[in-house]
Amino acid sequence: MHITILTIGSRGDVQPYIALAIGLQNAGHRVQLATHAKFEPEIRAYGLEFALISGNPQEALASEAGQALMQTKNPINFPRQFAAVIDPIMKTALEDSWNACILTDVIISGSVAFWGFDIAQKLGVPFYLASMQPLNRTSAFPNTVTPPELARLGSLYNRFTYIVISQLFWFVFRKSTNQFRETTLNEPPLKLWDLPFKRMKLAQVQFLNAFSPSVIPKPVDWSEHNHVTGYWFLDPPADFTPPPDLVEFLNSGAPPVYIGFGSMSGKQAQEVAEIALAALVKTQQRGIFLTGWGGIENADLPDTIFEIESIPHSWLFPQMACIVHHGGAGTTAATFRAGVPGIIIPFLADQPFWGYLGVKLGVSPAMIRQNELTVDSLAIAITTAVQNKSIRDRATALAEKICLENGVATAVEIIEKTLNNLKPSP
Repeated sequence: MHITILTIGSRGDVQPYIALAIGLQNAGHRVQLATHAKFEPEIRAYGLEFALISGNPQEALASEAGQALMQTKNPINFPRQFAAVIDPIMKTALEDSWNACILTDVIISGSVAFWGFDIAQKLGVPFYLASMQPLNRTSAFPNTVTPPELARLGSLYNRFTYIVISQLFWFVFRKSTNQFRETTLNEPPLKLWDLPFKRMKLAQVQFLNAFSPSVIPKPVDWSEHNHVTGYWFLDPPADFTPPPDLVEFLNSGAPPVYIGFGSMSGKQAQEVAEIALAALVKTQQRGIFLTGWGGIENADLPDTIFEIESIPHSWLFPQMACIVHHGGAGTTAATFRAGVPGIIIPFLADQPFWGYLGVKLGVSPAMIRQNELTVDSLAIAITTAVQNKSIRDRATALAEKICLENGVATAVEIIEKTLNNLKPSP
């Protein structure tokens, strides 16, 4: 089978799909990953095919619209702000996705690239929706971009959040989707009530949820078409060699505290980083500071803090005393697998959901929202994470469960099984 995977966004939005693509390739399929040019060298290095989807997510987050998105606290406003960030590239992204898929046999879309379903319907090929976050409506917990603590309001509220957020997203993306359907696919426009996920459910699309059942068990009200596969981890190549100066730093003292905020950028990220670094100094802990996409800089770091732009989480995190991060789905998954406590300082979207979940699972001492973030509050959380034995034991126990899972293999098995079921009988 020739399989095309569509995904856009930051490294955390792309890397799990590279892992899935490698798994499918190892199973004998020809796999093409369609995403941004920034990731082409890495994708090709794994022997995968690459197709371009226009846009630079790093520049988008650094733009005025991107910075406004990072300031958004109201979940009702989030879909509109998110649309403002990607609207400038939507037309070309849709066209690029179509061009990438024309000759493919199967389409797998990440959660943001929902238009892959329209392309698959036009081409008459099987379609899978793959996501790092739970997207389907459930009574078990609210939509991940809404305040997670309001789950206490009960099942009716939880289900209602999915209806509201889905409708808001469709309201802001329906125009560009319909233009694409009419001009490129030669298909009729969709109505306001023709929500993408609703249409997918009616078509009995298979949903691949790439998170651990030990973290989020499959809700009892999800259908048989919803699969919780386990995480899709992309480990560094066997010949990966870490920077010698980093290895020397790690070997020179006690396990350090990691501080990094991934793709978060701008003034807000800089301020959070400065507070985090001050809290680290106050606790007298050694640290690893990852500058990330934001290019966050601090020229006055003491010798007890090592600064680096990027490094594979799967190699670094198990060597840390705790992980202070923004709560991206990929970073959270890597923290859970590493077996060390995490402290999430969320910026936007689903990040508070993962922070709330870490506390609920007992593997995090706190989630600290930015309006509550101070040097003292974070210093207390770091000290607790490093010293509290029960939190560290629970983190270790969760990691042991996750390490027994193979999310990529499970996803490949589901894809192949369902594809075989679609084949006509001889």
